[in-house]
Amino acid sequence: MPAASTVWRPHLPVDVGRTLRPLRRGAGDPTYRVVDGAVWRTTRMPSGPATVRLVQHGLHEVHGDAWGPGAEEALAGLPDLLGGRDDPSGFDPRHPLLVEAHARHPGVRVPRTGRVLEALVPAVLEQKVTGKEAFAAFRTLVLRFGCPAPGPAPEGMAVPPDAATWRLVPSWEWHRAGVDPKRMRTALGCAQVAHRLEECVGMLPADAERRLRAVPGVGLWTYAEVGQRALGDADAISVGDYHLAAAVGWALLGRPVDDDGMVELLEPWRPHRHRVVLLIGASGFSKPRFGPRMTVQDHRRH
Repeated sequence: MPAASTVWRPHLPVDVGRTLRPLRRGAGDPTYRVVDGAVWRTTRMPSGPATVRLVQHGLHEVHGDAWGPGAEEALAGLPDLLGGRDDPSGFDPRHPLLVEAHARHPGVRVPRTGRVLEALVPAVLEQKVTGKEAFAAFRTLVLRFGCPAPGPAPEGMAVPPDAATWRLVPSWEWHRAGVDPKRMRTALGCAQVAHRLEECVGMLPADAERRLRAVPGVGLWTYAEVGQRALGDADAISVGDYHLAAAVGWALLGRPVDDDGMVELLEPWRPHRHRVVLLIGASGFSKPRFGPRMTVQDHRRH
């Protein structure tokens, strides 16, 4: 039996799968699974590790079960996790692609996990490398240093390490996972001040950004990746992303733009710029593919 259960009936529509999809770090993510329509997710709350299972019953009802020492705390945060604090008021989709996506997918919300380090470490691993490399490194490190998922979780699931455990991961284990020294140092620096970074959950976005970016190696892109997931920041855009600017340009203008062009293009939607990006993704639009892809770097040979 679950350690805790709840039913949440939001007044605004919520699409569990689409809202939580940004939390998934690749197909083999040991902290995230979708089985028979149910979303399974592991997390480490202040009260301990937890496994959460979410089942959707229409756009206005979500059933949650949880196991582990952090079960009750995890379910108490269910409304935040599924965008309960996300305020879309004042958002005008305006562009035909966004208007259609907004009408077809009214339940796309900005999640707020409230767990900064859980979003920060995988974001650091994704700096300047392909998604394939980063996802493999995250999977390797979580399975090696995390703990098994509580309860009847799908096989292979695990809870991410806590800050103290991340700090104890030896350099050769980062190396074996394909993580170069720069990303390793950044991740360790984040773990070293994790207690201060977790306080960002209660801050205004601008203050949270300043605190996170005070850690060497954490820049605008990394803050945005954390803000979009842990802090529920609907305006955080991932400036510096390898593909994002071109994708936004193709979707809204029919041609690619650079980072500066993307920032200018999204300015009229402030403070909902990330919401625009989410709707572009939900629309199914994909930019034309041509030219070489980013080269995979194997740092384990160095």
